[in-house]
Amino acid sequence: MEYVRFGSTGLKVSPLCLGCMTYGTPSWREWVLDEAASRPFIREALDLGINFFDTADMYSLGESEAVLGRALRDFSARDDVVIATKVFYPMSARPNDRGLSRKHILASIDASLQRLGTDYVDLYIIHRFDPHTPIEETLEALDTVVRAGKARYIGASSMYAWQFMKLLAFQQANGLARFVSMQNHYNLAYREEEREMLPLCRDQGIAVTPWSPLARGLLAGARGSGTARDATDTLAHGWYNQQDMEAAIVSAVQRVADARGVPAAQVAIAWAASRPGIVAPLIGASKPHHLADAVAGIGLNLTELEVAQLEAPYRPRPVAGHD
Repeated sequence: MEYVRFGSTGLKVSPLCLGCMTYGTPSWREWVLDEAASRPFIREALDLGINFFDTADMYSLGESEAVLGRALRDFSARDDVVIATKVFYPMSARPNDRGLSRKHILASIDASLQRLGTDYVDLYIIHRFDPHTPIEETLEALDTVVRAGKARYIGASSMYAWQFMKLLAFQQANGLARFVSMQNHYNLAYREEEREMLPLCRDQGIAVTPWSPLARGLLAGARGSGTARDATDTLAHGWYNQQDMEAAIVSAVQRVADARGVPAAQVAIAWAASRPGIVAPLIGASKPHHLADAVAGIGLNLTELEVAQLEAPYRPRPVAGHD
C-alpha cells in the first residue's frame, strides 16, 4: 500500500478509507453486521494496509464507533491508524441531541471518544451543514475541540460549495482551525460535484474522500440483487432514479470490466480514485470479496479511452445527498 498526503496537511493515509456504517447492530438497520461479523473486515483492512477508518456517532446510534474502537485496539496500535467520526444527525428525540450547536458538538465529541476508547480522533467531521445554527457558533466550537486536543483535524461532508466556502472564509478570517477535508457524494452515476465543489477543494488544498463510489452497489451490478440493503435503501432509490442513463453507465462499466477481465466494482473504484483531487474513496465491505476488489481497483490504471467510455453516458441530474 502506498500512502498519500491528506490534502495540504502532513497526514498520510491509505488511498482507500474503510467506511464503517455497515458495522454495529442490525437493530438499527437490518443490513448492518453485528460485532462478531464486523471484526474480520476491520482486521482484513488493516492486513491490506488500510490505515484510514471512517464512522459516525449516528451509525447504529453509537454502536459502530464502539465496534470499530474495540477492533482497532485489539488489532493495531493507536498511532498507526487514522480514525474519523462525524457529528450532526439526531442521536435521540431530545431537542439538543442533534445539529451543530456548541452544546451538541462538545457533548458529542466526548461521547464519541468514550465509545471509540481513545483520547482523540484524527478527523472530526460535520456530517452536514446546519442551517439552524450560526456558523460562528459551530466553527468556534470545532476550534475548541481541536485546541483541547480531542481532534487533530476537522472536516466537512456533503453541502453546497457556497456553504463550504463561507465556512472556510470565516475560519481563515478569524484564525480558527480550518477544515482539511470534504466527504461528498461522488461516483460515475452522480457527478454534479465536478461543477463547483471539486474545483473549490483543489483550489483550497482540501482532501476529498467521496462516499458511495459504487453508487450504493449500482455500479457493481447489485441493483435488484434482492439483498436487504438493496430492498430497504430508500435513500439510494431516490438518488439513483434515472434508469435509462444509469443503465447506460452500468453497461459502460461492465464493458470496460469485461475487456479487462476484472469485476465491475474494480473499474468503478478505479475511476473514482483517479479523478483530480480525490484522496481516498470511502468503501464499505460486507462480503468477502469487497475489500480485495477495492484494493485492486485503486491499483487499476484506466486509459483515456476507457475513461471517455465510462463518462460518455452521464447527463446532468438534480443535486442529491445534501440532506
